[in-house]
Amino acid sequence: MADDLAAYLALAERLADAAGATAMRYFRTPFSVDDKADASPVTIADREAEATMRAMIEAEFPAHGIIGEEHGRHNAGASHVWVLDPIDGTKSFVTGRPIFGALISLCRDGRPILGIIECAAMGERWTGAVGQPTRHRTRSGAAAVRTRACTGLDQAALYCTSPHMFGDAEFPRFERVRRAVKLPMYGGDCYAYGLVASGYADLVIEAGLKVYDWAAIVPVVEGAGGKVTDWTGGVLDLTTATGRVVASGDARLHNRAVALLAG
Repeated sequence: MADDLAAYLALAERLADAAGATAMRYFRTPFSVDDKADASPVTIADREAEATMRAMIEAEFPAHGIIGEEHGRHNAGASHVWVLDPIDGTKSFVTGRPIFGALISLCRDGRPILGIIECAAMGERWTGAVGQPTRHRTRSGAAAVRTRACTGLDQAALYCTSPHMFGDAEFPRFERVRRAVKLPMYGGDCYAYGLVASGYADLVIEAGLKVYDWAAIVPVVEGAGGKVTDWTGGVLDLTTATGRVVASGDARLHNRAVALLAG
C-alpha cells in the first residue's frame, strides 16, 4: 500500500499543478459565466481544469473511478475513486477574489485516503494522506503543519463560506455555534479548511456540500491533527448524503460544536 500511496500522491500533485495552471490562465481575465441547473456559476476554467485532470487519471490509473463536479461520474463503483472539484469557490473566482482552489481527493472503499487543497492564486497548497503529516507548501517552501489546541468555543475562530448556505432547519443550529464562538468569519471557501489545518482557525461549519466539496478536506485536516465529520459526529464517506460538514482543529472543541449542532 505504501508504494501505491506514493504513486497516487505523485499523480495528485501533478493534477493540482494542472488545475492551478488552468485556473490562473483565466483568473481576472474576460470570460463568460454560465449558470448551472442549481443557479451556481460555472466557467470554461472549471470545465477545462476538470477535463485535463480526468484525462491524466485515465491515462495512469484506467481502472480507477472518477467523480467530478463538472463532468459527472465514471466507474464510481470502483474500489479507488478520484473526487475532483476543479474550482471550489467559483463565485470568488469570477469576482476576482483569490481564495478559490482546486480540491483533489482519492477515496479507497468509500473513504478519502489523500487530499489536496490547491490555492494557486495564493501560492499555497495543503497535501494530506493517511499515515502522513499534512504538508503546507507556499512560494517560500513546504513544511508539515499542525492544528492548534482550542478546547473552548468562547476562544474559537469559526469560518463559514456564507450564512446563506443553510436551510431553514439548519440555520438555527449553526447560529447556536456562531453565537458561542469568539470570532465568526465568513467567505473562506476551501481556504478556510487550510487555515484550520495550519492552526490559524479552529472550526469550519458548512451545509449543502457535495462529495467533491469535502472529500479532499478530510485527509488534510485529519493529517494535521484535526477532525472532520458530519453534524452528528458521523464519519464522512461516499455514501454521505446530508452535505453537513464540521471540521475542527481540536477533538474536544469538535465534540462541543457537534453537541450544539445537534441541539
